[in-house]
Amino acid sequence: MTSYKDLGLVNTKEMFAKAVKGGYAIPAYNFNNMEQMQAIIQACVETKSPVILQVSAGARQYANQTLLRYMAQGAVEYAKELGYNIPIALHLDHGADFEICKACVDSGFSSVMIDGSHHPYEKNIEITKKVVEYAHAHDVTVEGELGVLAGVEDDVVAEKSTYTKPEEVEDFVSKTGVDSLAISIGTSHGANKFKPEQCTRNAEGILIPPPLRFDILEEIEKRLPGFPIVLHGSSSVPQDLVKVINEHGGKMADAVGIPEEQLRKAAKSAVCKINIDSDGRIAMTAAVRKVFVDSPGEFDPRKFLGPARDSLKELYKLKNINVLGSANQA
Repeated sequence: MTSYKDLGLVNTKEMFAKAVKGGYAIPAYNFNNMEQMQAIIQACVETKSPVILQVSAGARQYANQTLLRYMAQGAVEYAKELGYNIPIALHLDHGADFEICKACVDSGFSSVMIDGSHHPYEKNIEITKKVVEYAHAHDVTVEGELGVLAGVEDDVVAEKSTYTKPEEVEDFVSKTGVDSLAISIGTSHGANKFKPEQCTRNAEGILIPPPLRFDILEEIEKRLPGFPIVLHGSSSVPQDLVKVINEHGGKMADAVGIPEEQLRKAAKSAVCKINIDSDGRIAMTAAVRKVFVDSPGEFDPRKFLGPARDSLKELYKLKNINVLGSANQA
């Protein structure tokens, strides 16, 4: 068994306490490879932001769990080399069952999510409590989920959203002992979060999605004062990057995300962790497609993965500064 402490990582307890008090959210950025990890650490060191490195079940399969663990350890040393020892957590995103959560705790993760939201309420409590008991025995923090987000992210697929019921949150938290709670208030997974008919168009013809259910968030805050809340599916799907993709051979029709001003509003409340994955994929894809079109003879992966990494870093720096408010909070 590997302890996250031996890798130089931290769990999310202190991160979240400071974020709730300070009115900002910790960035939770997914990574699968070296370039993504480099971009995340560069962006967070340059903005002096704490960060949660997120690993999905798909990422564990793609990159190998052993390599990912040592990449996270490398990220800690890389941050020091860049000049600032930022707090870094390694988090399992959407753990489907006790077994995968246990495997991650045993292999050096400092935080895990058990997503029992697709189960009936009592079953969700049962499986979440089991994970919490094991993780807490190793000082690993646990995120649970109430409500269901629509959309597709790796192995997580749901056709319809189910809003979190505020009347359930106190009971769920008290019975499970989770350290944070992911809720559903209108965000969704993937780049196509909303259908065009769900949106309105502004004067420039840009699709504007329906607003987040801040009334649900406010009611949850009243019932769980000071408790760390998490938003999944919070990519904004930058239209300038979607345009670059489509102008260079891509087909991302009607890709619509969550407006950044709404995420900033959420980050000033009890929401202390915001998950962003699709925006990173879009930034990298736009950069890669541009190189392939502008330099069709190029075959050195560094010549297209390098620009992809740089584009991702700039995107995440702006997220930390303008959206999450996590800059200078390390």
